[in-house]
Amino acid sequence: MGLPELSQSNPVPTAPAMPAVMTPAHMLAIAVQQGADLDRLQQLMDLQERWEAAQARKAFAAAVAGFKADPPKIVKNKHVRFQTQKGVTEYDHATHDEVCDKISRALAAHGLSHRWNVEQVDGRIRVTCYLTHVAGHSESVQMTSAPDDSGGKNGIQGIASAVTYLQRYTLLAITGMSTGDADDDDDGRATAASYTAPAVPAAYETWKADMTALADEGLGALQDAWRRSAGELRQYATVADSAWWTATKARAATVRT
Repeated sequence: MGLPELSQSNPVPTAPAMPAVMTPAHMLAIAVQQGADLDRLQQLMDLQERWEAAQARKAFAAAVAGFKADPPKIVKNKHVRFQTQKGVTEYDHATHDEVCDKISRALAAHGLSHRWNVEQVDGRIRVTCYLTHVAGHSESVQMTSAPDDSGGKNGIQGIASAVTYLQRYTLLAITGMSTGDADDDDDGRATAASYTAPAVPAAYETWKADMTALADEGLGALQDAWRRSAGELRQYATVADSAWWTATKARAATVRT
């Protein structure tokens, strides 16, 4: 006697497979299916935004670490010589094209790009350089200077020279290519030097991502975590990743607790 045939008209429903990692987006989708109220949905949407921002910061940190592992070589490719009231001034420096072209190509290989914002405030030139990752996270460095009137420049030339100078050095700073042992010419101009990144400590990127996220809790919480951190992590951050640490402290200082 054969086995009875099973009817195919009413298949047994199966529960949807759960994702390997439960993200706020998955939680939001489940809440929608379950008919959650608007307050609950808004909380989950806010959580999703914070989660995406944290992921973007981690991706940014990893990209910057990749860039610093093989930084471009910046050479002093131009010699400048001009007469001043104090005598002849001459020095070698890396041109705007030398710095920007090489750094831009190296950044693009890691999903990073830069842009500048230029302002003139109370007769001074303010340039802000933004470094942005394709995932959306961005950090910035700002420098201010008076117009450069050296070498007999007129007013427009002095402004253009200051803008170019500030663009060059904010880009060097935000990418960690600015070093303390850069040469200074007679007028106090820092000239670009080739940079070789020191070895990244173990667990640095995880620690950096945690510290970046902690900035949202205010400067006090950030400083407490800094004091408890390993010395090698703090040393690397201040020597090789100073632009990130400065920006993180500045962001934490804006948080009201």
